[in-house]
Amino acid sequence: MPERRIGITATVPVEILFAAGCTPVDLNNLFINDPDPLGLVSAVEDQGFPQSYCAWIKGIYAVASRDRFGEILIVTQGDCSNTLALSELLAARGLIVYKFAYPYDRQPGQLVAEMAKLADSLGTDLNEATDWLARLASVREKLGELDNLTWQEYKVMGEENLKWLVASSDFQGNPESFERKLDEFLNEARERVPKKPGLRLALTGVPPILGDLYEVLATLDAGVVLNEMPRQFSMPDATGNLAETYLAYTYPYDIFHRLDNLEREVKRRKVDGILHYVQSFCYRQLGEMLMRERIDLPILTVEADRPGEVSDAMKTRLEAFIEMLKMGKSSFDNG
Repeated sequence: MPERRIGITATVPVEILFAAGCTPVDLNNLFINDPDPLGLVSAVEDQGFPQSYCAWIKGIYAVASRDRFGEILIVTQGDCSNTLALSELLAARGLIVYKFAYPYDRQPGQLVAEMAKLADSLGTDLNEATDWLARLASVREKLGELDNLTWQEYKVMGEENLKWLVASSDFQGNPESFERKLDEFLNEARERVPKKPGLRLALTGVPPILGDLYEVLATLDAGVVLNEMPRQFSMPDATGNLAETYLAYTYPYDIFHRLDNLEREVKRRKVDGILHYVQSFCYRQLGEMLMRERIDLPILTVEADRPGEVSDAMKTRLEAFIEMLKMGKSSFDNG
């Protein structure tokens, strides 16, 4: 029987897909890990995509079309404001499109109804999906250890943390293989000599589209000890209940629930400053106003549009921000 691959546009209750015998493929990861993600963006712009559309949407469309996915699962509420239009475009191209909507107000009954509808459309049920929740508990616990090795023991770098946590959105289509690779990485990381950064940063917002951001920060003796959204993809607050697990996931709901979680984590990790990454043309940029009002830490906005490297102008801003944090930290340490 051929493999049933389903492209997903955002983190979904992946347990439902595994229960249905499907192989989930996160199209965001497929796009950004392509040898030429900028070329993919340019190609769909040549087909008529507006310049003002988010590059992630263009990349999702590009890989879904190129790799001939027959089925796509699109998050139409709780992710991107452009996904409804994307779903229509992909359906017009002959793809089977499933839709999943996170209830904005985090109503448990609505979430359960959405999950049950998705399960039914894929030929499974929530009991089978809950069995998969238990099966994924081990690998998610190990991702939690990886996160702790990042901010408690300084044995996992921020970019490595990003790589593993982002990949947990689909477990690379094979949780067993993913866990074996993770075990190998953890065994190696536990034996490392700690490398404590001079400054501890949180990177908030969607995963950055800039390939060398962490490398640039390392040259400034700054390390990311909290990757906010990638950490959420790993379901750090998972329980034995499917609905509870995805109600605790902060990304798709109101900003206040997310800020509660973020405020706790930056305090727990003793973060010195926040880099808030925003994607150009994204409606979520407005949330930064509330973040600045709520979180009592210096915040620098990092905005980008297309895949690529950190620009010279952005490097200058990062250098100035890091220097300001170092001066403040030195003044504090010296009393």
